[in-house]
Amino acid sequence: MAVERKRFSFGAYAAGIALIILLAVIPLVIVQDSEFGGADGVGSEVVAEIAPEYDTSWIGNIWEPPGGETESLLFALQATAGGVLIGYCFGYVRGRKNAG
Repeated sequence: MAVERKRFSFGAYAAGIALIILLAVIPLVIVQDSEFGGADGVGSEVVAEIAPEYDTSWIGNIWEPPGGETESLLFALQATAGGVLIGYCFGYVRGRKNAG
């Protein structure tokens, strides 16, 4: 007896992707001049204090986010996407193992 699984439609996937994009874009529009100091900024300040002649600016940014919270949001989205991908891969491998 085979168990029939319901598959999601294209519309469900499109709605999910649109929701993820909206969750990323809305804070960029609402919070214009956000400021947040992370560990990278503190580290570069300490290096500049210890060795002022040291410069590592080999390449510039393509796009500069409007503030620190925006950077944190993008980093969190990147981590979430990676976690979802890894979880999917583990689930896929486990499902294949259980199926056969």
